[in-house]
Amino acid sequence: MSPFQMVDGSAFTPPTPLCRCLRRYISLPPTHSSSTPASYTKLRGEEAESDRSIECSTAAARSKMVDMNDVLLVVSAAVLAAMWWRRCSRTGGADGLPPGPPGWPVVGNLFQVILQRRPFMYVVRDLREKYGPIFTMRMGQRTLIVVTDADLIHDALVKQGAAFASRPEDSPTRLLFSVGKCTVNSAPYGPLWRALRRNFVAEIVSPPRVKGFSWIREWAVGSHLRRLRAEFAATGAVRMMANCRLSICSILICICFGAKIPDELIREIEEVLKDVMMMTMPKLPDFLPLLTPLFTKQLAAARELRRRQLGCLAPLVRARREFIRGGGERNADGNTVVGGVEMVSAPGEAYVDSLFDLEPPGRGKRLGEDELVTLCSEVMSAGTDTSATALEWAMMHLVLDAGVQDKLYGEVVSKVGTTARITEADVEAMPYLQAVVKETFRRHPPSHFVLSHAATRDTELGGYRVPADASVEFYTAWVTENPATWPDPEAWRPERFLEGGEGFDTDITATRALRMMPFGAGRRICPAATLGVLHIQLMLANMVREFRWVPPAGEGPPDPTETFAFTVVMKNPLRAALVERRVGGELATGGGGGAAASA
Repeated sequence: MSPFQMVDGSAFTPPTPLCRCLRRYISLPPTHSSSTPASYTKLRGEEAESDRSIECSTAAARSKMVDMNDVLLVVSAAVLAAMWWRRCSRTGGADGLPPGPPGWPVVGNLFQVILQRRPFMYVVRDLREKYGPIFTMRMGQRTLIVVTDADLIHDALVKQGAAFASRPEDSPTRLLFSVGKCTVNSAPYGPLWRALRRNFVAEIVSPPRVKGFSWIREWAVGSHLRRLRAEFAATGAVRMMANCRLSICSILICICFGAKIPDELIREIEEVLKDVMMMTMPKLPDFLPLLTPLFTKQLAAARELRRRQLGCLAPLVRARREFIRGGGERNADGNTVVGGVEMVSAPGEAYVDSLFDLEPPGRGKRLGEDELVTLCSEVMSAGTDTSATALEWAMMHLVLDAGVQDKLYGEVVSKVGTTARITEADVEAMPYLQAVVKETFRRHPPSHFVLSHAATRDTELGGYRVPADASVEFYTAWVTENPATWPDPEAWRPERFLEGGEGFDTDITATRALRMMPFGAGRRICPAATLGVLHIQLMLANMVREFRWVPPAGEGPPDPTETFAFTVVMKNPLRAALVERRVGGELATGGGGGAAASA
């Protein structure tokens, strides 16, 4: 029997606060037992009357106590609820964190951002105006420290480089494609990152390697110009982004695998890598991991895309390994063909060759096929997207501004003539070409944010605490939009970067000071930045020397509206018509516009 049972068998409910509240609104009629003798009642009459009087007084006192307990209970509950709400909803200003917008319990500011239904960069711009150059956001279970000031960014990435050199935790989808953070970009700051980056620099961007790859660039640029001519002859216009992506990707495939492959396969690889980049963009479960079980279809789609990626690139890895072992047959050009793949670089000259015997710390073994595909994909994805995007934006401005185009053409021809091969040394001696590229990066940075950083330990920035488990987001677009640094920042004007201009001494690596950072800064700066700039300069110089660029017949000027597709791209991809600068080996003469243009 429960201790809350009376000896007569009637049920007794413990006087809980909830029950006391309910009793006030629920009244039950009294019940009496008929088994009590009448004589007993009579004998006890006077005593019972006295007891009833005492009970009434006691009940009144008890009622007042109950009312007071209820009030205290409600007040206490309200105070506790308010404290819980405040703790859950406050974003910044607590525990030394930067200030920030109040959020909701559990989800923080996540749904506030989602419900605005506009790009995150516009949200950041508004919050910057309200909370200052550094602020905190709670995005589900992740704490974001957003930094927008050039001096603070330089302090974090350059002056305190080691403290801000790591990466935050990744989602299951990104871990799938990075094979557990086994890439230069995703690896945490430490021995693995150092080993991968050291190998990358030695095998791809060291001066001897860059010089050794010059024949690949010459071959790819020649193919690019022929492709442009053929497409224009067939359609009356060329698609700038599609053609530039194909050409840049062909260079990087050859650097990675030492192979030439058909354009159709390059396009397939390029499409898969673009899908991978979009698949790894932040999604809801990244901020609320408890929702991951609800997104099984998304994870299944990621696994299927990973199979496609391996299906495209693993055969190139296997063919290269077999080639190094001496396999394959010679073709008519004297190159070795392995599994249908034409090898054009000697053993030891491709990036993947250096990875076969690499045993990076923390992995416990040599890299497997999954890791090899991932590391080569990293080179192709980052290099293709950034370079092709910059080329499209630069060509858009040249189509819009014939004066700048003519000035650039004049510089190229004055340095190398109209027929000689344009070399790496040549573009280094073309200040206006360099100014065009820098102004394009300033006006159209590849992204409004650099890749997420994480502090290696609890540290401080701008007088605020930055916890080690926070994601640190650097909003770099404001750096190049700031009118205090760049007068008339919306204008595209390459002359800024010539002698006498406000950007003449600007260092795009941001080592001395931060005025623009298209490739990041500090220890996590893109290690292939110089190679990417070289590809852009060479292709731009060749395209402007070979053709005059104008809008297609019957079409208006290009639309400069931007959108986001991993990098910031033109919403309406650039279509342009080309006019040959030379006809039959001679410079073309005639009118502008869509006709043959004068040099």
